[in-house]
Amino acid sequence: MTRVFNFSAGPATLPIDVLEQVRNDLLDWNGSGMSVMEMSHRGKEFVAIAEQATADLKSLLGVPDNYSILWMQGGATGQFSAIPMNLLRGGSTADYVVTGSWGKKAIKEAGRFCTANTAARPVDDVFTHVPAREQWNLDPNAAYVHYTPNETIEGVEFPEVPDVGDVPLVADFSSTFLSRPIDVERFGLIYAGAQKNLGPAGVTIVIVRNDLLGQALPQTPTVLDYQQIAAADSMLNTPPCFAWYVCGLVLQWIKARGGLPAMAERNARKAGKLYDYIDGSGYYRNPVRPSDRSWMNVPFTLPDAGLDAAFLAGAGEIGLSTLKGHRSVGGMRASLYNAMPEAGVDALIDYMKEFARTNG
Repeated sequence: MTRVFNFSAGPATLPIDVLEQVRNDLLDWNGSGMSVMEMSHRGKEFVAIAEQATADLKSLLGVPDNYSILWMQGGATGQFSAIPMNLLRGGSTADYVVTGSWGKKAIKEAGRFCTANTAARPVDDVFTHVPAREQWNLDPNAAYVHYTPNETIEGVEFPEVPDVGDVPLVADFSSTFLSRPIDVERFGLIYAGAQKNLGPAGVTIVIVRNDLLGQALPQTPTVLDYQQIAAADSMLNTPPCFAWYVCGLVLQWIKARGGLPAMAERNARKAGKLYDYIDGSGYYRNPVRPSDRSWMNVPFTLPDAGLDAAFLAGAGEIGLSTLKGHRSVGGMRASLYNAMPEAGVDALIDYMKEFARTNG
């Protein structure tokens, strides 16, 4: 078997050590005589797995005691509905800062439940930068302010956490979660799909300040009611047990490698290498303003889109996989999540150099 360097935006590459542990545990977890996939979510074996994963996530992020960690389902898309249903708290408006495709989806869904104000959005939806904070038009009566710290498709990332005063700040961290430390106390709620840096698809993490619980709209489905999920320790119904278990292994992998500060250093170095080459190549181009470039998702284009197919074919032949850009943007996209080794970035740059030499 030959492993490729998988640059997929999600579901994304997982650490080899974790995959090997999953393989070893598959038929018999910890001497239990059964797979995690076969365990009762109420049994002591799985409860121990779940509790350890939650404790490790809390430790890595420094989650304060006045926040709840929820393991939910439905992806970030499910949270686009759950957030207004839980956080309006008697209000009728919410502010959205839109910097890419996922922000567009979030504000559209929120509009089904409230007046979703566009606090900031680039002209003509040219998503190549973050609008300056002084240009935002925030509603002082908004129940919360929502933004997407990293837009997976366009590769636009906020360089810092925005200051929105006392209004709860809500953030879709899906594609940058666990890539570096987060000051959780700056937020009313953080949510993230697991399938980028945390584990396989199927789990969605919600970290919510406890004073925001318990005020869901009457029509909120039970499985989206944060208060009820928290009260049931995320086991209101059968959770995605196997995905939760794999996430726990990934969290242990991160801890063993120096935690989030070490991940941040490594991720900044990987992204820096690739951007430096793109900018200096005279052949490839990244459209995003340098101050707002993503560490996790690096889109780039060739001088002639007619060469895209040849670029992808050549990359695939040498084990550089899933580099095609999103259909709405085109070009290429290299996703550099935690589990992407630096050797993968080096191999990509070497290939890009050779392709430019022979096709330039």
